[in-house]
Amino acid sequence: MIWLEKYKTIIITGIVAVLAVFLFISKPKDEMAAGNELQVLMEEQPDADFQKEEREEKAGPVLVDVKGAVPVPGLYKMEEGDRVLDAIEQAGGLLDAADEKQVNFAQKVYDEMVIYIPEKGEPMEDIPQMAITPSSGQGNGNGKVNINKADLSELQTLSGIGPAKAQAIIDYREQDGPFKQVEDLKNVSGIGEKTFEKLQESISVN
Repeated sequence: MIWLEKYKTIIITGIVAVLAVFLFISKPKDEMAAGNELQVLMEEQPDADFQKEEREEKAGPVLVDVKGAVPVPGLYKMEEGDRVLDAIEQAGGLLDAADEKQVNFAQKVYDEMVIYIPEKGEPMEDIPQMAITPSSGQGNGNGKVNINKADLSELQTLSGIGPAKAQAIIDYREQDGPFKQVEDLKNVSGIGEKTFEKLQESISVN
């Protein structure tokens, strides 16, 4: 008993020290594991948010302007993937005088698109310059897009021409004057031989 009383303080101090070391070793591991899980969640969350925003952007509505031989011409809100037929249906369908042969009902709509439905026997030169007849692009007698007159949205109906290249075409003709021949399109920045070959049969300068 005397021995126990003599070393009691040392024994208690040793036990406390052992417990302190045990807690010190085990606690950081738990905190580290929790920290790693939190870091993983934080790293995954931005990607998830980005993908969600990207999906929402892709699925956003587009506005199209339906004109010509339809009962209710005007602006209509469409969705990505909708067709010209869907826009015409929203405008009340076609009038009896509409020239269905001039309409590509299967064409996909895009933002700022102008859909002009001509009447039977209507001369193509009478179609407003800014309008697009779905089956032929920018209105002229041969169904080709006039690169000297087409605006930004009309130029984008051409294969391989997006907003940047369409703007480059407009900038070129404003700075250097009208295109004298279709081959001059190759002088525009970003339009090479391969792109021109795709466009050659779809464009005109008259």
